[in-house]
Amino acid sequence: MSEVVKIATRDAYGKALAELGEKNHDVVVLDADLAGATKTGVFKAAFPERFIDCGIAEGNMIGVAAGIAAEGKIPFASSFAMFAAGRAFEQIRNSVGYPHLNVKVGATHAGVSVGEDGATHQCNEDIALMRTIPGMVVLNPADAVEARAAVFAAAEHQGPVYLRFGRLAVPVINDRPDYKFEIGKAITLREGTDVTIIATGLMVNEALMAAEQLEAKGISARIVNMHTIKPIDAETVKKAAAETKGIVTAEEHSVIGGLYSAVCEVLCTEGAAVKVAPVAVMDTFGQSGPGAKLLEFYGLSAEHIVQEAEKLCR
Repeated sequence: MSEVVKIATRDAYGKALAELGEKNHDVVVLDADLAGATKTGVFKAAFPERFIDCGIAEGNMIGVAAGIAAEGKIPFASSFAMFAAGRAFEQIRNSVGYPHLNVKVGATHAGVSVGEDGATHQCNEDIALMRTIPGMVVLNPADAVEARAAVFAAAEHQGPVYLRFGRLAVPVINDRPDYKFEIGKAITLREGTDVTIIATGLMVNEALMAAEQLEAKGISARIVNMHTIKPIDAETVKKAAAETKGIVTAEEHSVIGGLYSAVCEVLCTEGAAVKVAPVAVMDTFGQSGPGAKLLEFYGLSAEHIVQEAEKLCR
């Protein structure tokens, strides 16, 4: 059996930026004194004349990015998710979202898997915050392959984009010839008739493992990779509600305002009579500890997905 390759999506982000910068000379990268951690240092080494270190001043960084976008360039402004989405929320809303400028926010170290940095740096609210900004696209790639694809898709898209990346190395699951990334279009990784598991980010791999466990129990699980949280693929959600007995959502984010909320909004609007069970951070702060252990502690695991799926099928 071949060894599973694990790569952090933040690593893929840095490499993708450098690759994109070579192809598109309008790309400019900004960072808030965290180029080593966000991996934008890879771009800096290749194109120092198009890299701006704004220091520990995220709000100012977004303002600078807005000005650069207004001049026709494509800025990628990067920091930890907690500071990019949290500290700079007002500037993203007013300086980027309101004028609908072509700024891409590359947010790394999202979720509890940041690990030992603890609750102050573990952002479980960023998707909820970014979803509320009109016209904002929210992308949450599942692995390194998808992270690269998301960066290139964001550069092609006209308008603000929030890209979410993680610190923890995760399995590469999208390395297949027929893989295609399209903003707003979910990818069905596995067909099933009993329950649908709609997952995003690193939870997509957990969903695939859960499907194997469920199959051993005689339960057929459909797995959907919802890499775009906004605009969400409503048709895929409605199809899941019509063709399976229930839906489990899986995300490394608060249960409030993220994938679970987005899926339920679609189903409530349609009046769909189907149960939806969330696997998420249940309205609590994180804590310090190894990333993998924290995922297990907060129930963000294949085993927990299996439990929720079994309840729905019963």
